Amino acid sequence: MIAVALWSVAALLALAPAGIVLSTRPRGSIILYGGCLIATSTLCVTALSGLLYPPQLAPSAILPIGLPWLGAHFRLDALSAFFLVVVNLGGVAASLFALGYGRHEDSPGRVLPFYPAYLAAMNVVVLANDAFSFLVAWEFMSLTSWAMVVSHHRDPENVRAGYVYILMASFGTLALLLAFGLLASGAGYDFDAIRASHPSAALTGTVVILVLLGAGSKAGLVPLHAWLPLAHPAAPSHVSALMSGVMTKVAVYGFVRIVFDLVPEPVWWWSMVVLLVGGPTATLGVLYALMQRDIKRVLAYSTIENIGIIFTGLGLALAFKAEGLDWVAALAFTAAMLHVFNHALFKSLLFFGAGAVLGATGERDMEKLGGLIHRMPKTAFAMLVGCVAISALPPFNGFVSEWLIFQAILLSPQLPSWGLKLVIPAVGGLLALAAAFAAACFVKLYGISFLGRPRSDVAASARETDGFSLTAMFALAAFCLIAGILPGLFIDALAPVSKDMVGNIMPHQVGLQWLTIVPIAESRSSYNGLLVFLFAALCGTAAASAIHRLASDRLRRAPAWDCGYPDADPAIQYSASSFSQPIRRVFGSVIFGAREIGEMPPPSSALPARLKVELHDLIWDGLYAPIAKAIGFATERINVLQFFSIRRYLTLVFVALVVLLLVVAL
Repeated sequence: MIAVALWSVAALLALAPAGIVLSTRPRGSIILYGGCLIATSTLCVTALSGLLYPPQLAPSAILPIGLPWLGAHFRLDALSAFFLVVVNLGGVAASLFALGYGRHEDSPGRVLPFYPAYLAAMNVVVLANDAFSFLVAWEFMSLTSWAMVVSHHRDPENVRAGYVYILMASFGTLALLLAFGLLASGAGYDFDAIRASHPSAALTGTVVILVLLGAGSKAGLVPLHAWLPLAHPAAPSHVSALMSGVMTKVAVYGFVRIVFDLVPEPVWWWSMVVLLVGGPTATLGVLYALMQRDIKRVLAYSTIENIGIIFTGLGLALAFKAEGLDWVAALAFTAAMLHVFNHALFKSLLFFGAGAVLGATGERDMEKLGGLIHRMPKTAFAMLVGCVAISALPPFNGFVSEWLIFQAILLSPQLPSWGLKLVIPAVGGLLALAAAFAAACFVKLYGISFLGRPRSDVAASARETDGFSLTAMFALAAFCLIAGILPGLFIDALAPVSKDMVGNIMPHQVGLQWLTIVPIAESRSSYNGLLVFLFAALCGTAAASAIHRLASDRLRRAPAWDCGYPDADPAIQYSASSFSQPIRRVFGSVIFGAREIGEMPPPSSALPARLKVELHDLIWDGLYAPIAKAIGFATERINVLQFFSIRRYLTLVFVALVVLLLVVAL
C-alpha cells in the first residue's frame, strides 16, 4: 500500500520536468493533466482502501534519501490516509477541470512544470514520518504554489501577491522548524522517537504556539491571513481550487499531526488559544468576503471563514480531551475532519465555477456580470449547489459538519473549567453569526453574477464552458449532495482517525433507522439528510405540478410594473456594493475602517450622483504595514555599508571577532 503511494508520487515528480517540454506542444497540457489525473486517482483509491480497511500496523517505508544518518521515513496511518483522500480527490477534480481549462492558459510554460510537483509535495507532507522530510516537502509545496501564483508575472498585482505569499510561507516554515527543533532536541527527527519522548509542559506549550503560527499562516488564520486573498485570485482557477480547497487542509493536517499525535496529552489552555483564534477567524473571514466584488476574492475570504470553523472544532476537541471527556472530543474532532472534507468539495466546485465564468467572460468583477443563468445554465446549476452547500443549508454537506460542531458546543457545560465555559458559548455565537453572513454572502455572489440582466457586453455574449470542466463541477456537486444525505457513511469512515487522535469514536451511524445520524443520543438530537432531501424534492415536485395544472392558460398582456423606472436599464439593478451596504454600515467602521464619500455633480450636469466607498484591512494597516515600514527604514540605513572602504570593512570584521570572543568567554 505504501509502495503504491510512493510510486504514484514518484510519477508526479517525473511529470514535472516533462512539463517543460510538454508546454511547447499543442496537446501538451492534455497529456500532463491526464497523467496527473491517473496518478492522483491511484493515490486516492490507495488511501481510501487504507482508511476503510486499516491494517493492524500502519505500513511504513524508509528511503535512502534526505539526511545521511536518517533517511526519509514514510508512514500511512489512518490520519494520513484520510488527508491523502482529501488531497487527491481535489487533485483528481482539478486535473479533470484543467483538461479543458488548461487549453486556454496564457502561459502554460509557467504552470505545467510546477503543477505535478505541487501535487507531489502535498502528498509527501502527508506521508512524511520524520521532521526533515516533512519540512522539505512543506517548503517545496510553498515554492511550487508560489511559482504558479506569479505565472502571470506581468501583472503588478500578481507579483505583489506572490511576494506577500512567499514571505508568509517563509515565516510559517520558520515557526514549524523551531517547533520540530524543540521536539527533536531530546528525541531526534523521527516521528516515532518524538512520540516516545516525554518533553516538559513548558516545551510542549511553546510547540503548540509555534505550530499554530506555522500551520495557521498556511491555512489562513487571522491575523496570518494577509496572503490568502491576494494569492488565490492571482493563480489559475484550477490551482486556486487546490490552494484553497486542498493546501489549506494540508496545513490543518500539520497542526493535527503535531498537536494531537506527536506531543503528549493536551492541557486545557491550549484549547483556549485555538478557540480564541478560530472563532474570530470565521466571523472576520466571512465579513471580509461580504464586502468584495471580485468572485475569486470572495471565495478566498470564505476559505478563511471555513478554516476558522475547522480550528474551532479542533479547539473543542482539545478542550474535551484535556478534561477527560473523550466521547465529546470524538464528536468535535469528527466534525472538524468532516468539515475538512466538505470544504474541499464545495470550495473546489466554486473555484471551478469562477474559472468557467472567467474563461467565458474574462471578468471576475460581479458588477460586470449578471444574467449568466441563461447563457451558462449548466455552470449556473453547479454553482448553485456549491453556494447552497457552503451556506450550510440542508440537505447538502456543509450543514452536517457545522451542525455537529454546534452539538459539541452545546455540551460545553460539562467542562469543569470556567474559562472554557465562558469562551465556548461566545465562540458558538461567533460561528452562528458567521453562518448567517455566509448565507448572505453567497446569495449576493450567485444573485449578482447569475441572475438579473447582463451588466456588460461580455456577460451578454458568454457561452457555456467545456465538457471536461462541467464534468468536474457536476462530480463535485454530486459529492456535496451524497455527503449531505448520507453523512453516516462518512462519519463512520472517520472512526479510525478519531480513535488514533483522541482515543474514542462517535457512535456507529450506519444501520440506524432511515440512515439518521445521532451524534450523542436520540433524546438530545438527530438529523436525517435523506428525509430532508426527499421532503424537499416531493414538495418541489408537487408545487411545480400544481402550478402547471391549476394555473390559468389564458394569455394576459399588461405593462410590467417598473417600480417607477420606465427605462429597463441593467444599471438600475442591485449591485454587489449595494447588497452589502446594510452590513457594511453596521460593521464597517469597526472592522474595515469604512468611509463613504459622496460625489455630487453640479446642478447643470446630467451625470448621476455616486457614492464611493473606501475599505481598509485594519489588520494589515495595524500589524504588517508598520513592520514593512520599519524594515524599509532599517534597510535604508544599513545600505550605506556597501559603500565602505576596505579599511572600514576590516575594522568591522575585527570588532565582530572581538565581540564573538567576549561572548564565548562569558
